[in-house]
Amino acid sequence: MAKFSVPLVKPSVPLVKPSVPLEKFSVPLEKPSVPLVRFSIPLGKFLVPLLLSLLTLLAALESRAEDPFGRAKPGSSLLAQPEFLPVEEAYRLRASVRDGRLALAWDIAPGYYLYRDQFQIGVAAAGQQRPLAFSVVAGDARRIYDDYYEKELEVFYAGVELAVELSAADPPAAAAGSQTLAVISQGCADAGLCYPPQTQYLAVDLDAATVREVAAPPPASPPPGVGPTLPTLLGFALLGGLILNLMPCVFPVLSIKVMSLTAAHANRGQVVAHGLAYALGVVLSFLAIAVALIALRGAGLAVGWGFQLQSPGFVTALAYLFFILALGFAGQLPWSFGLGRFGNANAGKGLGGSLLTGVLATVVASPCTAPFMGTALGVALTQAMPVALGIFAALGLGMALPFLVLTWAPALLDRLPAPGPWMETVRQALAFPLYGTALWLLWVLGHQTDIDQVLVAALGMLVVALALWLAARRPRPVRIAAMAVLLAGLALPALWVPERPGDRVWEPFAQARLDQLRAAGVPVFVNLTADWCITCLANERIALSSPRFRAALAQGGIRYLKGDWTRYDPEITALLRAHGRSGVPLYLFFRPHQEAQILPQLLTEQTVLEAVDAAPPPRG
Repeated sequence: MAKFSVPLVKPSVPLVKPSVPLEKFSVPLEKPSVPLVRFSIPLGKFLVPLLLSLLTLLAALESRAEDPFGRAKPGSSLLAQPEFLPVEEAYRLRASVRDGRLALAWDIAPGYYLYRDQFQIGVAAAGQQRPLAFSVVAGDARRIYDDYYEKELEVFYAGVELAVELSAADPPAAAAGSQTLAVISQGCADAGLCYPPQTQYLAVDLDAATVREVAAPPPASPPPGVGPTLPTLLGFALLGGLILNLMPCVFPVLSIKVMSLTAAHANRGQVVAHGLAYALGVVLSFLAIAVALIALRGAGLAVGWGFQLQSPGFVTALAYLFFILALGFAGQLPWSFGLGRFGNANAGKGLGGSLLTGVLATVVASPCTAPFMGTALGVALTQAMPVALGIFAALGLGMALPFLVLTWAPALLDRLPAPGPWMETVRQALAFPLYGTALWLLWVLGHQTDIDQVLVAALGMLVVALALWLAARRPRPVRIAAMAVLLAGLALPALWVPERPGDRVWEPFAQARLDQLRAAGVPVFVNLTADWCITCLANERIALSSPRFRAALAQGGIRYLKGDWTRYDPEITALLRAHGRSGVPLYLFFRPHQEAQILPQLLTEQTVLEAVDAAPPPRG
């Protein structure tokens, strides 16, 4: 049975306020006389700056000046993104009035396209939009397979022109005088970026046959007495902040901070000071978020609470943060992880640590939304800055209120259970909500990008865990190696640059497509693979992704079809059976008007090049 390094006390001494800090409740690593706290590192000086630096580094590298919150399409890198044009330069809108109709023409930059299904045009009035009918007059329309929507969609390259019949607008007043129209469009870049839907407002005067772009009309004001009052909004924000403490991403941090009070041997003034420092850190963090939101909305970006989670880099950083926190709560770090070290109430010098705890609590609260928050924040972002800042401050105060009340009410503090081994059990149990939050963030990352980047992020977490395990070893060289491994794990998502859709040289396998190409006398290379096939993945990395293989395909006019058998596919199964195989991999090369040549299951670049180089070019 594990022993705890707690000094024995006389039975006559009550166990209400022991002089043993929380960090002393740690399991000995080797000898019972050597508690884990010997390896303790002041978290306020080490862990918090490390974690905040991780968030800053990953989020800053991932962000793009042109579109910091653009959705990354599958295949785009988390951090190493190509340069993209600002949305207004990628899609330039020209508008004019001709014969009672509004003509809308977009000049689309090379390598960019607009979705046909995403066009929306309506009359903006009284805070609402009434849709208008339109038709496509001209445009370079193409059908492409969209990886995000997983279906074929019609898009426009180079340019597109729409005609809007204003004379048929409802109500009839829209056909005369000046009206404000809302024009919505959405496009993507071949290199892998999808812009969020863009809304442009046009003031159209049919009588004068003029049209000009204008700012967004102000939202309709509710009648006097309608809608929540400022005290109601402040109350909602305060209540939402209170409930936020119960969320799985916040509750563990608050719980450890509260437990540190039960183990602290400090006077009332010190405890109150730490409570105020913690509350100040929370409130200042919420005010910083409010200022960022207001500034971004003023720049024309449609952002709200949790806007930073639209960035795959920030989501990855948060997943790392929750994973490291969970390791610490579970006792897997090489130092004592009692969050009481954030401004231990035993010392008068820890106020900065308590403030940093408030900042950390706000950071980990960013993925969560509590009831009553939506109403308050939704209205806050439409108000003047003082009102908006007041609502966000109330939200932060509500989140800090439980801890603040405990520090100001000694009677409540005395009702907390006496410190003991139960603290270690509770702390370890609180690790599981943090692990769950990290898994949820990886799921979000998978929806933003693809499964490959989720795997890279998870692998990076595994490397970080290995580094922290190595850091607990005694020899100094091992600890130095642990630091190198830690940096490698943190940098892994930044170093991973997967294949972008624009670089793809293959197209999805379909039997009809194979038959069509063979009938036309086109040489075809077929790769039947699956994500769970290790041999398949190794062959693709070694032999089928090299520049020489790509060049051979281009020079020989060879079409490359890739069949994914990760899930059952009857056409792929039939092709496997037709060539005497019951599983993947299978590599076939069809020369013009000839039967398939079966390549070995273990490929080398030279083997593939020798097969495809012998193919004559297709006849024109």
